[in-house]
Amino acid sequence: MPPDPTKRISKFLSLVLRHQPQTIGIKLDSSGWISVDELLAAVNRHPNNIKLNLNLLEQVVTSNDKQRFEFSEDHSFIRARQGHSVKVDLGYPPATPPETLLHGTPSKFVAPILETGLKKMNRHHVHLHRNQKTAAAVGARRGESVLLTVRSGDMHRAGFIFFVTDNGVWLTDHVPPKFIEPPAKK
Repeated sequence: MPPDPTKRISKFLSLVLRHQPQTIGIKLDSSGWISVDELLAAVNRHPNNIKLNLNLLEQVVTSNDKQRFEFSEDHSFIRARQGHSVKVDLGYPPATPPETLLHGTPSKFVAPILETGLKKMNRHHVHLHRNQKTAAAVGARRGESVLLTVRSGDMHRAGFIFFVTDNGVWLTDHVPPKFIEPPAKK
């Protein structure tokens, strides 16, 4: 079976819409949006061997398993929903989280996380999930996945601010170790 071309395009769009827009000579606005026409022209000019048209872009956005991208209402602009390392203000209003959320991480990072907490590192926020399958998939990208339970309700009552994206990813600035439940022993 030939590789899925939408996956390669999705990875490239993640690079340019979340981390390195300058790679293809574009500039995101303060909320992370770029005109679809400008994006298509820049991707097609770039020597990446990706040829992108509006139909294929719409297919990539709608078929992305993590729903990383979104169009404006009139489909004239596009942006990544979260995960940026470039400065953007996504404009999500504060939200009250459920009592617990999950964070999937490779097993090799569990001990340091339990010591220092979850940090946003080079991104804008720590990403948390309600769905066990999604959290596990995120953690499995770089090794055996371990699910950590975050007492998000306790954090919220302690004054921590949460946001939720349209694709259900919960965002916060930092999760101190006292709000993280150690994984159950096997």
